[in-house]
Amino acid sequence: GIGLATAALFARSGATVAINDLPDNPSLERAVAELKQEGLSVQAAPADIGQPEEARAMVRQAAERLGRLDYLVNNAATANTDRPIPLSDLDGIDEAFWSKVLGLNLVGPFRCTQAAAGYLRQARGAVVNTASSAAFGAPGSSLAYAASKAALVNLTRNLARALAPEVRVNAVAPGLIRTPWTRRFGQEWEELSVRQTCLKRPGTPEDIAEVMLFLCAGGAYLTGQTLLVDGGMG
Repeated sequence: GIGLATAALFARSGATVAINDLPDNPSLERAVAELKQEGLSVQAAPADIGQPEEARAMVRQAAERLGRLDYLVNNAATANTDRPIPLSDLDGIDEAFWSKVLGLNLVGPFRCTQAAAGYLRQARGAVVNTASSAAFGAPGSSLAYAASKAALVNLTRNLARALAPEVRVNAVAPGLIRTPWTRRFGQEWEELSVRQTCLKRPGTPEDIAEVMLFLCAGGAYLTGQTLLVDGGMG
């Protein structure tokens, strides 16, 4: 989805990219192999960023292999459900659900940024977090997911202050993006979301990747901001 499209765009733009995914996900090695066939400079960086030491070790090892670290894109996240959970279904969200969603969607980006901070300061680099239009009231997959993304918007603003002036920190808040992840929610959910947009189409991973690249390689006077990229959802 968004992560692979972003990694591919960065690599095609001349960057050397370390791509993170779960260690047991066969699509990681497959994606790396396919990008290498294009002649791109990419490598796998497997880890579960929901696990504190695993996340931090992954960032350190990737930075050491790359030789430096200019940009960090915190895109890993989970809805932790195969169907949208209505806001009224409070019993559909238990303590374990909250723990997984917050641990990956909110604390995970902090862990990776914390581990990357020294490298990014040295490079005068940038961080981009993947928030969501659900952070601003759009329908999300669950109350917990929306809350985690709203908190990530706040974390983005405060990390920008914490890492200034050397490192810029921004976020992208996608609306409906057609990915294997969102297809699980069904055609009706997609059509409802599309009807609410000005552009009358779902977004693509490439739409978000373009904004990620801008926030890293451009936007030199932009920090602490979250860009809503939702096709003009009303």
